[in-house]
Formats: sequence, structure tokens, C-alpha cells
Amino acid sequence: MPQLHLFNHQGELVGPVTVPALELTEDEWRARLTPEQFRILRAHGTERAFCGTLLDNKTPGVYACAGCRLPLFTSDSKFHSGTGWPSFFQAIAPGNVAERADGSFGMVRVEILCGRCGGHLGHVFDDGPRPTGLRYCLNSESLDFTPADRTADLADPAAELTPAAASPQVTGQSAQAVFAGGCFWCTEAAFEQLVGVSDVESGYCGGSKGTANYKAVCGGDTQHAEVIRITYDPGVISLDTLLNLFFDAHDPTQLNRQGNDVGTQYRSAVFYADSTQKAAVEAKIATLNASGKYRKPIVTTLEPLTAFYPAEAYHQDYARHNPTQPYIQGHAIPKACQLRARHPELFSPQG
Repeated sequence: MPQLHLFNHQGELVGPVTVPALELTEDEWRARLTPEQFRILRAHGTERAFCGTLLDNKTPGVYACAGCRLPLFTSDSKFHSGTGWPSFFQAIAPGNVAERADGSFGMVRVEILCGRCGGHLGHVFDDGPRPTGLRYCLNSESLDFTPADRTADLADPAAELTPAAASPQVTGQSAQAVFAGGCFWCTEAAFEQLVGVSDVESGYCGGSKGTANYKAVCGGDTQHAEVIRITYDPGVISLDTLLNLFFDAHDPTQLNRQGNDVGTQYRSAVFYADSTQKAAVEAKIATLNASGKYRKPIVTTLEPLTAFYPAEAYHQDYARHNPTQPYIQGHAIPKACQLRARHPELFSPQG
């Protein structure tokens, strides 16, 4: 069952809450929706550009699924894209908007769907504004709008029944992501100054415990990759943002290498903890490949996170402790500085 964020009777967004997916027959959907809503939400249609009723809506509030009233976006993330459809740079919460690859009409795109009823909403593209760089392109007919002072109208009984949802969504939560993008000295330095990231630990994934040491891994035949495990607050920085930074911090089109670092231990990979993480990475790769950002296809592998082996103590915070080391001077520091320059709003000013 999906884990979603819902509004309670106080008009507060709470969660995640485990709720059943909404599944109706075609006749039930036709009875619930207008003909145009059915054409878009259930038959994957698209409304004409510049004709949607919510395109120019500037009233503060929440945009919910027209099929099941699940909150999807807020006016805070709405922007004028000039495309002719309502556009947003960020979903209201992880899981409420699902993604899947779409190969229809001879194109490779990423379709966005309601996380509860699976209704077709539109597509997401990698040409949006900061901080996410995304453009969620929506059909007005797939949405219901609720003004900000009436979010209690979106109250869902499930939000009141789950203990985990008894209080509003707040920061201070913890999640983890494991990335491999070349030498862990470089990737660690690039991520540890992000606002919302509490810890970055260098380590090894993909091989066995017996060979999870630097000397063995450097041989290139242990199946390990040099990785970083990022502990972050999803209420401050999302997995989607971390993925954007990950793909921006290295060249994901290089197979088993990053620059002069050659070997499978330097491969580009994401080690996913569950199906939700896996789906998010698959969708991100599909979006980037479709965007034309890279001249070659992305070769980043998706590998299950079976175990994380911390690297030796002297590797932890290596760039911070060894700022004059030649490799750090020539690679790690420039990479971290470049990422900060591209995304200054995501970095701590004290970093």
C-alpha cells in the first residue's frame, strides 16, 4: 500500500500514512468524473495548451487529484513555464506523485501519476527552475484547487487514524541514500556541506564483507564500489534533490571510471534500499536521458543495498582533514566548489 501525506481536520499536512490504493471500475470512474476528467485521468489524455482553467491561477492554496482528492502540489511551487500547462517545480510530499517511464508517441518521457488512484496527471521534465530543476507539467482537468485557508476541506479520515500521522510534518526526521560516483573522497566532500544533510560516511557496497577494505577494493575485482552513505532530513532536502546533485557531481555516462580513476570500484551507481527509491532513480535516469543533457546514455547502475561497509577511519572526512593533499587540491575541492556554485541555495553558508 502507498505511503502518502494527507491533510487532517486541522488543515495540517501529516504523514507518511499507509493507505490503500483507490481502485474503481471504469463505470465507477465515469460516474465520479466529468467526461474531460475521465479522458485525461483514466485514458491518459492531454488538454489543449493554454486552455486549462488553472493555468493562470495565482491564488495561494493546494492542488489535489481530481479523482481522489489526494494533495499533490502547492501554489508555493507553481511557476510560469510558458508551455501552456500549469507547471510546478516540486510535489507536495514524497510519494504523493508517482512516476513511470512513458514511451508513447515515439518519445521517451516520464509520466506522473496520482500516488493513490494512479490517475494520469501529465509529465515531468528536467528543465525547471531551482532548487529542483524539475518541471511538473499538469493538466488542469486532473486537478482540484483548494484555497490555503480551506485546507481542512481536504481532511482525510486516514490522517486521524494513524499514530505516525498524529502531528504535522516536521523536520528532524532521518533517511539515507547510498551513491557511488567515483572516488569517495570527492563525493563525500561534495555532499557533506548541504543543508539538511547530517552525515556523510564513506564506505563500500556491492561485494562481500571479507574484501570490504581499501587495499582489496583498489584491485578492482571485489565487486565493491566506493560509495557514500548520506543521512538527511527529508523535511529539509528531498531524495529528488539529492539525485539531481548526484548526477550533477559526476559524469554518469562514464563506464567504470571517473576521469583518471579507472575500475569497477569507481562505477556510477545508486544502491537502493527499497522499491520506492529504485523507482525514483529509474524515473530520474529516464528524465535525464530524455532531456538531452548528456551526449551519451547514462550508465549508472541500480543495485540493491544488501550491506554497507564503512571505510577505514582515515577515509572519513578525508578532504576536510587533508586539504593540501594533491588529489584533494586537484579533484575533490574543485568538484565541491563547482557544485556549490551551481546550487548555492542548497549549501550551508558556514560550510
